[in-house]
Amino acid sequence: MLKAVAIDDEPVALEVVKKLSSKISFIELLAVFTNAFKAIDYLQKKKIDLIFLDVKMPDISGIDLLKSLTNPPMVIFTTAYSEHAVQSFELDAIDYLLKPFSLARFLKACNKANEQYELRKNKNESSTRLSYVFIKNGYEQIRVELNEILYAESSGNYVQFILENKKIASRLTMSEAEALLPAQDFVRVHRSYIVSKRHIQKADKRNIWIQQTEIPIGALYSTEIEKLTK
Repeated sequence: MLKAVAIDDEPVALEVVKKLSSKISFIELLAVFTNAFKAIDYLQKKKIDLIFLDVKMPDISGIDLLKSLTNPPMVIFTTAYSEHAVQSFELDAIDYLLKPFSLARFLKACNKANEQYELRKNKNESSTRLSYVFIKNGYEQIRVELNEILYAESSGNYVQFILENKKIASRLTMSEAEALLPAQDFVRVHRSYIVSKRHIQKADKRNIWIQQTEIPIGALYSTEIEKLTK
């Protein structure tokens, strides 16, 4: 079951989320907040899987709130405005719900979150046993040894898995690629890049190098890289 919270400065909007989430068996809404800073404090103390997050709030935007979290949960943005949609997906939001939204639309977003949760859970359960993954390429599933993967790069609607001697393009999102690759071996360094820890040759505050390839470090991911290179 997904443990969730909702953050919105409008109590009426929170009541809608509470009512809709109560109808979905795999969502457990643990708390709701009209105060964004109280929500941040709660998120730093509790393990939460999913946030329903309003974009426009008086003291801090939902986008800035998400950026402030070191290890943010999955997020579904809820808002009456559409202009922040592109930025929200750059932050790997699960979905972007425009108010007012129906139960059917809310359920679709929650199903996407649950699929992502199951992918991550299965990855954690299997990563201790497997030294390989299967990557979908067209109609085929290609077995690839984890130690052969240098990095993965977003390319439009595809993710390119870069190996030493070849590339494999798969129709995945970066979030799906991140869920596929075990966290003990790979790290997200940018919204467009996931790299193999074992193949990092050097790093500074802005870039890392995999063999001769220079890869940028995104601001959201710099803390994880600092931990890795200490």
